[in-house]
This record gives sequence, C-alpha cells and structure tokens, in this order.
Amino acid sequence: MLEVIFEGTLWKCRLIAILAVIFGLIGSISLFLIASYDIVVISEKVYMFFFGGYRPLNFHELLIEKIIGAVHLYLVAVVMLIFSFGIYELFISEIDDRKDEESKILAIHSLDELKDKLGKVVIMVLIIGFFKRVMDIDYSSPMEMMYLAGSILMLALALHFMHKPFLKGQR
Repeated sequence: MLEVIFEGTLWKCRLIAILAVIFGLIGSISLFLIASYDIVVISEKVYMFFFGGYRPLNFHELLIEKIIGAVHLYLVAVVMLIFSFGIYELFISEIDDRKDEESKILAIHSLDELKDKLGKVVIMVLIIGFFKRVMDIDYSSPMEMMYLAGSILMLALALHFMHKPFLKGQR
C-alpha cells in the first residue's frame, strides 16, 4: 500500500517540470518580441537613410550589428522553444495536436534527442555571438588577423564535424 502511494506521488512529481515549460515559453516569446522590436527599429533607420536624409558615417556597421544581434536573440528564443517542447513531451505528455506529421522539428522522444537538437542550435548561437563580437574588434597587427582566420577555421571544422555520423556512434 505504501509503495503504491509513494510511486503514485513520485510519478505525479514529474509535473513540476511544467514550470520549466511555462517559463521557457515566456522567455522564448519575450526574446522573439525583443528581436522583432530591434528589427522594426533598424527598419525605421533604413527608411530614414533612403528617404529622410539620415546619413551616419557608420550606418553599415550599425545595420549589420543590429541585424546580427536580432538573429542572435531569435536563435536563443528557438533554443528556449525547443527546450520547452522537449521538456513537455518528455515529462508531461506527448503533444497530440500536430497537423503535419512530416514536421518533426519539435518532436522529441528521448533526452538524447533533446540534447542533440539543443546542441546544434546552441552551436549556431555561439557562432552568431562570435561573429557579433568579431565585428567590434579593431585589428592592429597581422597576428590578430591570423587569430581571426584560425577562429573561423575552427568554427567551420566544428560545423563540419557536427554533421558527421561517426560522432553519433554510427558508421
């Protein structure tokens, strides 16, 4: 009797994961809205550049920085969204309201699947973050340019090996 009560209580405790789902979705929606706001603001500046006489000297750098920043926020929002869907499907319930069974981007059936999907998006977030920081660096020596080239090579290799099947234990 005690074992049945304990196991039932233990099974119901998995529902606490709904907090991660709810707050993950709130975070994701917030980031989508903030990134969209950033794009709207920069769009107004682009409009003013072409039609309003707005001509700052560093306009191209400003434009690229804001767009890369928005892409970075969008990718972090996607990480939060995938995390929320994954936690919900793993701990709460499988989502039944899928119209298109071919779309499996948010279908997560194991913790390893969730880690793989999150890992790929996190790598892209890091690459975009790296790109954003590289835009702000002033290069004063040839060695710094070599470091930049080496960093880009390492990122390219990481992306290449991330898609190789032998890293997943397959041949």
